[in-house]
Amino acid sequence: MTHAVQPPTLWFTRCPVPTATGIAADRRWFTDEFAPDGIAVRSLQDAAPDADRAAHFTHALPGLFREGGNVPALWARSRGERTRLIGLTWIEERQTVLVRPGSGIRGADALRGLRLAAPVHDVAIDFWRAMAVRGFEGALASAGLALDDATLVDVPASGYEGQWAAELAALRRGDVDAVYVKGALAVEAARREGAEVAVELDALTDRRFRINNGTPRPITVHQQLLDDHPDLVDRFLAVLLRAADWAAGHPGEVARILGAETGAGADGVAGAYRPGTHLTLHPDLSAERLGLLAEQEAGLRAHGFLPEPVDVTSWADPEPLRRAAALNESRPTDSPPPTFRATRNPTP
Repeated sequence: MTHAVQPPTLWFTRCPVPTATGIAADRRWFTDEFAPDGIAVRSLQDAAPDADRAAHFTHALPGLFREGGNVPALWARSRGERTRLIGLTWIEERQTVLVRPGSGIRGADALRGLRLAAPVHDVAIDFWRAMAVRGFEGALASAGLALDDATLVDVPASGYEGQWAAELAALRRGDVDAVYVKGALAVEAARREGAEVAVELDALTDRRFRINNGTPRPITVHQQLLDDHPDLVDRFLAVLLRAADWAAGHPGEVARILGAETGAGADGVAGAYRPGTHLTLHPDLSAERLGLLAEQEAGLRAHGFLPEPVDVTSWADPEPLRRAAALNESRPTDSPPPTFRATRNPTP
């Protein structure tokens, strides 16, 4: 039997949001785990300029672990990339619909007939537009409405710097009546603009109205790495599980790491993430989360974001996560956790 040669480097990438990957990177636990084997673990975001940063979206790099938004992950799989879904998280990340100050627009039902900002980015997969479309769709659905009950207005994003800048500029000019935003930087941007919240999606009881790019958020790996080195996949996931365990007991440190990951200040982080976010970083592949991701897949496909269907159930492989949990259970209970090392903040 021929064994695949051990890769000299493993890669990871994550979105600038709460992730166990970001926690483990900050704590240098990937190095602790793999350096004794002579394996370097590198962040795609922090890599040299010649690194294939597009792999964050395409996942065309076989040695890559990705914890990030589901729109690019589903798109890559839909295009035929041989990835596997090995975990899902559900982390509430403030999602709101903003309107101009003094407009008086309040509540999802008030979106009926309005002009809704749909950004247009010149990228292979416009996940920003997908987020806006699905965010408005969820808000409208909470009032028994559909996207057809409002009007999507294209907002070209070219020439604008910063998240939500094009949409908020269109709102300020009066070109649109409402903008969907999410996350810590959105909290800060809304405050700068003086925009008002018309719909607070996080306040909606049914979480299906909050299904979007980050809810649920997938962890994916390339099939080639899983085939050739399943032990490395298991160990990487074991580190993520330990990072999530650690985060549950260190809310202050998690807030600090979130500031570095998102690029937002303390007020933005506090405004975007509910108390208890540090308790929610554990991945699983529960039937509930898979069902929520399947709803997202159907919504994205209905709006033309996916070239081909993705069978979420067959895409998922629960075995690596089960083996990772078993690895952690077999660790000596008196073994100390890795020591903290101060590191530079990762680039979002």
